[in-house]
Amino acid sequence: MADLGGLGDKAKDAASGGAGEKATDLGLDKAGDAASSATGGKADDKIDGATDAADKKLGG
Repeated sequence: MADLGGLGDKAKDAASGGAGEKATDLGLDKAGDAASSATGGKADDKIDGATDAADKKLGG
């Protein structure tokens, strides 16, 4: 099995640049919109919280 110890750090470093930040924001927005659509908007507060937490974890 591959050593994955530093993989999260590498991903965070890549996402923290200007272009990386825009790309992760766009991806999280699209994921949030898809989840909202799938739930009919009933879980928007939870979806928003999850996408905000993911953005902070990625360095946003």
